[in-house]
Amino acid sequence: MAAATTMAAAARELVLRAGASDMEEEEGPLGPGVQEPLQLGELDITCDEFILDEVDVHIQANLEDELVKEALKTGVDLRHYSKQVELELQQIEQKSIRDYIQESENIASLHNQITACDAVLERMEQMLGAFQSDLSSISSEIRTLQEQSGAMNIRLRNRQAVRGKLGELVDGLVVPSALVTAILEAPVTEPRFLEQLQELDAKAAAVREQEARGTAACADVRGVLDRLRIKAVTKIREFILQKIYSFRKPMTNYQIPQTALLKYRFFYQFLLGNERATAKEIRDEYVETLSKIYLSYYRSYLGRLMKVQYEEVAEKDDLMGVEDTAKKGFFSKPSLRSRNTIFTLGTRGAVISPTELEAPILVPHTAQRGEQRYPFEALFRSQHYALLDNSCREYLFICEFFVVSGPAAHDLFHAVMGRTLTMTLKHLESYLADCYDAIAVFLCIHIVLRFRNIAAKRDVPALDRYWEQVLALLWPRFELILEMNVQSVRSTDPQRLGGLDTRPHYITRRYAEFSSALVSINQTIPNERTMQLLGQLQVEVENFVLRVAAEFSSRKEQLVFLINNYDMMLGVLMERAADDSKEVESFQQLLNARTQEFIEELLSPPFGGLVAFVKEAEALIERGQAERLRGEEARVTQLIRGFGSSWKSSVESLSQDVMRSFTNFRNGTSIIQGALTQLIQLYHRFHRVLSQPQLRALPARAELINIHHLMVELKKHKPNF
Repeated sequence: MAAATTMAAAARELVLRAGASDMEEEEGPLGPGVQEPLQLGELDITCDEFILDEVDVHIQANLEDELVKEALKTGVDLRHYSKQVELELQQIEQKSIRDYIQESENIASLHNQITACDAVLERMEQMLGAFQSDLSSISSEIRTLQEQSGAMNIRLRNRQAVRGKLGELVDGLVVPSALVTAILEAPVTEPRFLEQLQELDAKAAAVREQEARGTAACADVRGVLDRLRIKAVTKIREFILQKIYSFRKPMTNYQIPQTALLKYRFFYQFLLGNERATAKEIRDEYVETLSKIYLSYYRSYLGRLMKVQYEEVAEKDDLMGVEDTAKKGFFSKPSLRSRNTIFTLGTRGAVISPTELEAPILVPHTAQRGEQRYPFEALFRSQHYALLDNSCREYLFICEFFVVSGPAAHDLFHAVMGRTLTMTLKHLESYLADCYDAIAVFLCIHIVLRFRNIAAKRDVPALDRYWEQVLALLWPRFELILEMNVQSVRSTDPQRLGGLDTRPHYITRRYAEFSSALVSINQTIPNERTMQLLGQLQVEVENFVLRVAAEFSSRKEQLVFLINNYDMMLGVLMERAADDSKEVESFQQLLNARTQEFIEELLSPPFGGLVAFVKEAEALIERGQAERLRGEEARVTQLIRGFGSSWKSSVESLSQDVMRSFTNFRNGTSIIQGALTQLIQLYHRFHRVLSQPQLRALPARAELINIHHLMVELKKHKPNF
């Protein structure tokens, strides 16, 4: 609307100016017909102030107006249109004046309201200005208060820190009356004495620290603390020494008062920190007392323990290769009733089982009253289990009560137990000098290995050196006894052993029992050196068996002897040792080889001709010379008829011979089964040879026994359990 009004005004102005020009042209002041110069004002292009560009822009903008475009299109007369627009504008102007006059009261009221608002806003502006100035002053005051508060906090913290330090210093230096009363009057066994003693120790440490810093106030309490310390040291010394002296009373279980001392272990810590001379005195007195007690106890226990050992023990002549018929002098000590007992493990191996290993120790006088006797390894286990238990207990007590660890704990432990351990080693060395029981020594070795593991689990390394010393005595003795047995077997002369017998020899039985005993023990904690020594012994025993077998005149007797001995040794080893051990594997191979040879030897007398023919015929067939079999018809006929007439009696005789020859029924049964199986295989091979074209037409083939019939008949001769 505004744009239209503007364009109408512009058009009206142009029309009016154009009309005026025409009128001046017609009636100029100079007279009719004389034209005055046209006054174009801003439209005068000859004027220097005219800006053509702006006019172009203004005209272009008016021409683009919709109303102007519409007027130009319809061809409206601009003068007429200008007058019409002028009239409309006057009407609008008159209408606007009337409206303004009608609204004059409202406009006046609005003017008054605006004036009042201006006054209110002015007052608000003044108030906000005052508030702003007040806030500025308050902000500065807050900053000032914040700075003052920070400074006060710093001073407060400093004063609190000083107060805390000063309070600690005062608390550390002040000696309360409760402390004085408890130290001077309370018995050492009362809890309040222990509590105040800890307080006294803390105050003494605090005073020493403050004295090092040069605190003058320490001089005020030094005298009081020294007197209290001396009194506490005196009471503690008397109490601990009385406990130690109580260990010395006869028939006293020293472990009870020793355990009671652990409740007062702080007493020794107090002495160690405040009176080292008294602490050393108590420690020396404890070491001297306990050293004598342990030495006396173990010397007495060892002496009584050895009285319940078996009276019959192995001697230097009780070796594996010594014959049972060996004679002794008139004044010589009688030998064991049976040497086999020292080579047999029996129930002796139970001593290293978990239940027996940590079983209660033996009580000698109870065993004597019940007339019970024990092998050396049982006595060794009881003695060393008591030593292990007491040593672990003593070591842990020393570490806890005397506040030591590492090398210092080891030194103090050996000061207490050293004499006892030395006495035990000397006793063991003395006993081993005349000990020839290899199983007992080997069991003792494994007892030591297990006790060493137990000590390690209990975290007691103090006995490690002792275990090494014991093993250093046991291993050489065990190896020496084993080498003596090896040498005795090596030097055994079969001709001095008396009458020959195909049954298992007593020396091989000793070896089987002895080897299985050592192998079963060694399996728990394997040792390569033991296996090497057992390997040497096995070689000598195998050689010994071959030497004895050579004394028999016939090969059959030699094989029976070898099979009986190999079978016996294998059976004992498989019963006691693992099935995959080297000894079991070795004797199994020897037994299989000799058994196969014996079966061939057993079949040779009754069926030797048949065996020879089958081998020769198979060799000819393999070389392609089967035609040569045509000349063997008479021999084949004789073999067929001979086998058919005698095989039953031969098998019966064979079975009886085997059962008489072998002591182990199971082994004899196995050999008979092997022989019959081989006989069936031999006759089957004989059938295949006779099926060759060269012998197929032989009349005697009709007399052959059916292979299945033969198998049925041979099963009747199979022994049953």
